[in-house]
Amino acid sequence: MTMQELLAPGRFVDSNAPSIEAFAHRVTAGLRDETDRIVRLYRAVRDSIVYDPYVDVFDQQNYRASSVLAAGRGFCIGKSAVLAATARVIGVPARVGYADVRNHLTSRRLRERTKSDIFIWHSYTDLCIGERWVKATPVFDQALCERVGLKPLEFDGRQDSLFHPFDREGRRHMEYLCDRGTFPDVPFETIQADFRLAYPSLASQPGLKADFHAEAIASSD
Repeated sequence: MTMQELLAPGRFVDSNAPSIEAFAHRVTAGLRDETDRIVRLYRAVRDSIVYDPYVDVFDQQNYRASSVLAAGRGFCIGKSAVLAATARVIGVPARVGYADVRNHLTSRRLRERTKSDIFIWHSYTDLCIGERWVKATPVFDQALCERVGLKPLEFDGRQDSLFHPFDREGRRHMEYLCDRGTFPDVPFETIQADFRLAYPSLASQPGLKADFHAEAIASSD
């Protein structure tokens, strides 16, 4: 991967989409410092796009930054693509990264569908700020975190911000199992193949017509 490649638009990290460009410029307007601009983008992506793991994970539109931004909701892969795309708009090299994690605080419905508490290809964004690479995870929006008793995951542009290890009550929330590395664009076909093997029940009935935020509240009671 070259820096030039990590500043160019991709198939899913489509930083040349007019909506992505407009969002990036609007959110960072008036800010000159690069770190301040990235932190502002991080918070905007985290909180203005609702976290929704019930979207159809076999629909490529849920992986493309501009489509996720337009929908106003998405799961980790799509939201991380949005942050990477908007970072490239303001001249910050960005790539998308992935890891397998164990999530201890998921909704009952989602666990029944996936038949597992292990989530493969959980996504984050890797950003080159001041010639240093730092990881950010703009996934769980503030409203969801407050409802399930999690502190919103913060990012200061200087240190890695990957996942919540514990909730506010000290219960384990997420464990890092393995790192799958970083990519200039979303490796859609590889993810699809792995999802079909790991979650056959999702493949047979993609997407859920349900409110994850509401169910996540119930599951935390």
